[in-house]
Amino acid sequence: MVGMGAAVPVLRIFEEMLARDFYLGWLGFTEVFAHRFAPGLPLYLRVRRDDLLLDLSGHHGDGTPGTAVWVPVADLRALQGELLAEPFRGLRPGIEADSPGGPTMEVLDPFGSTLRFCQTAG
Repeated sequence: MVGMGAAVPVLRIFEEMLARDFYLGWLGFTEVFAHRFAPGLPLYLRVRRDDLLLDLSGHHGDGTPGTAVWVPVADLRALQGELLAEPFRGLRPGIEADSPGGPTMEVLDPFGSTLRFCQTAG
């Protein structure tokens, strides 16, 4: 048995502080690790919220702006409430109740990637 684990999406970022404000500040992720090959080189940052891991990279060739990540959540309305309590730069994500996978809330990050939070039925 090979024993593969869950995939960790790599999303491209272009500004470290903006990425930290968005992912750590607004979305409530915590930093797992941060790496640079040398001072002044791009950041590679792993973040976690509950069981979700995301890698955020400033390295050319890592990730592509416009990437979509589908994220199952247990309580979509609770997440929406958190995000609406203190909107990030005017973002006020709504819930699309009739999405094919279940109620879905899309959040566009400052670098062009979309996080699709979906509350599945089962």
